[in-house]
Amino acid sequence: MPSAEFRRLGDERRFTSRVFAVDTVWLEDPDGEPFERDIVRHPGAVAVIPVHDDGTVTLVRQFRASVMTEILEAPAGTCDADGESLEDTARRELIEEAGLAAGRLEKVAAVRNSPGFCDQVTTIFLATDLTAVPTARDGVEERWMSVVRLPLAEVAAMVGDGRVVDETTALGVLLVS
Repeated sequence: MPSAEFRRLGDERRFTSRVFAVDTVWLEDPDGEPFERDIVRHPGAVAVIPVHDDGTVTLVRQFRASVMTEILEAPAGTCDADGESLEDTARRELIEEAGLAAGRLEKVAAVRNSPGFCDQVTTIFLATDLTAVPTARDGVEERWMSVVRLPLAEVAAMVGDGRVVDETTALGVLLVS
């Protein structure tokens, strides 16, 4: 019976962008057979499900170039500020995108978005005790985004009928519903 262990033989950086990098990794399977994989290296991200006292949730509608359409999603962002904690990143993104400050922030889950090719981990937070503040949008897509406030139960139904397609938003909404 072969060992159940895979071994890393080496890797090479192939591409670096402002947000992620791509490495080719050479491995050996449990039978000793070599193979390679291209892996996207990502610094991680946060998503925030802001739930108001009245049972509504604030989401943003943002253009996503990869699918050439706007997506209804939770305020979210990449962990791209050196030394910033996950909680501070979540608070910053909530202010930047939705114009909300959270009095309370609770970690709900940490998930791997696409482990078949990417090492990204997204940490999902529930934000409550919300206060309106000025937004601090950053970037082209954020400049054009809109803020939407809907009943949490309606957004959960939208996950079920396919109107909410962003997986992190879907999971976060279902976990806090």
